[in-house]
Amino acid sequence: MNRILIAEDEERIASFVEKGLRANGFTTSVAADGDTALALARTGAFDLVVLDIGLPGRDGFTVLRELREARVTLPVLVLTARDSVRDTVAGLEAAPTTG
Repeated sequence: MNRILIAEDEERIASFVEKGLRANGFTTSVAADGDTALALARTGAFDLVVLDIGLPGRDGFTVLRELREARVTLPVLVLTARDSVRDTVAGLEAAPTTG
């Protein structure tokens, strides 16, 4: 795993995450909105997505749900400041496992 897509609209946060990952040898790309994140994640060019929930355009829940509906099994790490049980459940429901 070397290529990581960072889907984050807050420039400071995206830069911080990207800097840390690159310092540890990862290749990174940043998508600042959900539409771009979804398009890039579908290319097959990444090994992991770090996905913010509060993205403009398609939010992170929608991006994740559409990836899974398209049977894209790319691992996704959700990055969010939200802490409600409802948001946690919504995130888990958007990422069904396939068997």
